[in-house]
Amino acid sequence: MNNSPRAFILGPLLKSVSRSFYLTLRILPTAMRDPVGLAYVLARAADTIADTSLISPQRRLELLLSLREQVNGAPDDGALARIAGEVAGQQAQPDERALLERLSEALAILPQLSRDDQAAVRDIVTTLTTGMEFDLRTFPDETSGRIIALREFGELDRYTYLVAGCVGEFWTNMTYAHMPGTLKAAPDTMLALGVRFGKALQMTNVLRDCARDLRIGRCYLPETMLARHGLTAQDLLQPQSSARARPVLFELLRTSLGLFQDAVDYTLEIPSTAIRLRLACLWPIMIGLDTLVLLARNDAWLDPDNISKIRRNDVYRIMAASLPMVASNGMLRAWTARRMRAIEAEIGGELNAAARP
Repeated sequence: MNNSPRAFILGPLLKSVSRSFYLTLRILPTAMRDPVGLAYVLARAADTIADTSLISPQRRLELLLSLREQVNGAPDDGALARIAGEVAGQQAQPDERALLERLSEALAILPQLSRDDQAAVRDIVTTLTTGMEFDLRTFPDETSGRIIALREFGELDRYTYLVAGCVGEFWTNMTYAHMPGTLKAAPDTMLALGVRFGKALQMTNVLRDCARDLRIGRCYLPETMLARHGLTAQDLLQPQSSARARPVLFELLRTSLGLFQDAVDYTLEIPSTAIRLRLACLWPIMIGLDTLVLLARNDAWLDPDNISKIRRNDVYRIMAASLPMVASNGMLRAWTARRMRAIEAEIGGELNAAARP
């Protein structure tokens, strides 16, 4: 049994703070686990700092930027101690506290990785924290009672890159580095598909969590899209606005379907013999598409008590269902096509009904 700090950080601690991601991590090829796992741990610590609403947004931003500097090799001037002292004690979950209190041990793993993996981990954490910085600089204090919406779709698109699309790039680079010869497609092709894969998952999160985000002052649905349907971000706080806002939901669902199609194409570029890598891609696609089905059918999608969320038992069902079809391109295409048709039927059926005299 390995009781080293590295084994604890990338084992029990990571498992305690990563929920379903840990299941994906455990099926990754061994060589990819440590850099991917460490990147997740550091990003999760940064996210915890950014989300600790008992601390002012300005102070959270300062602590977030200091962590980014530490990841990028700045000398520790007490930054980690300040993070532990100011943020760890505010966490209700003991695992979150432990994560922040043991950041120095997590950072000590970084120089143990290969030079290329160190650079990749630093790059991905830097980009992800840029997305968190965007949140803290763009949106008001969660307790202010104000709501700010993104201005246009391009802003949302950039945001989904910063917090998820970049993960698709990182994942792809890790695959080329640690599983050479596995991906036959050109790196530029796979990197572009990987970005859209990540964006698909984040768009799903944005739509699923919209009602709760609104209540902390964050509207990721762009003002220009809302205005086309006579809506403002403030209007969305009323659960009865769910029906009026469904055209906005449907427009973003269509965008998400296009992104998911590229995620499927990405997965099918992985040889059927690379079962572990395929499963690691297939599970989030299946969970994401099932979530979009729930959203398309949810007449009260802006009600924070009626979130379209896949239950843990459903996650296990999805994992079991993936095993017989993971090696078959035909079965994968058929399953994902059925889910996409179910979403398109909800969107098209409602629009057709509205168009009838």
